[in-house]
Amino acid sequence: MPPRGRPRSFNREEALARAMELFWSRGYEGASMTDLTEVMEINAPSLYAAFGSKAGLFEQALELYQRNVGLEIWEALEAPKAREGFANFLKETALAYSQPDQPHGCLVVLGALHGERGSEPACALLKKQRLGNAVKLRDRLERAISEGELPSSVDCDQIAEFYATVQHGMSITARDGASRETLMRTAQAAMAAWDSLIAGAG
Repeated sequence: MPPRGRPRSFNREEALARAMELFWSRGYEGASMTDLTEVMEINAPSLYAAFGSKAGLFEQALELYQRNVGLEIWEALEAPKAREGFANFLKETALAYSQPDQPHGCLVVLGALHGERGSEPACALLKKQRLGNAVKLRDRLERAISEGELPSSVDCDQIAEFYATVQHGMSITARDGASRETLMRTAQAAMAAWDSLIAGAG
């Protein structure tokens, strides 16, 4: 047994994955340090030595989430045509947010929505990530314009904000218990607006 107060060795990646799931399930404020050390199966000195702080742990958990859970969603956007990409993006969102073996919804959307005391760094980090996601959608639309698929009059910011908002709403309804079928219907309804959004640009 290691001396009292000495950080003990542990599998860092496994511990980080457990922390990610706890943050995903309970949010930044809802995951206490006691909860984190328990689920990660480490003591507090080990946590601080490896991650620096709760905020540092959350940042690395978010990076892990983006590499694993979020990857297929954003890869789906890169279909040859923009409309197909956005449809696939929403379909993969519905699938990812309704997996039976993981928390429902999106860590980036649900992780910390309010600037409660002590959660400001997490809120700022997630806001930056959400804004960055909207930029990815806008960039895909701008690429479609440059490739001649969409007219140059398309308001890329407006359309990107619309589909980002749809995705945020899907996250919240998934957390509230919406079925995969319900999320898929939302995705289909959002894509039904595609033609009018593009036509409205003219």
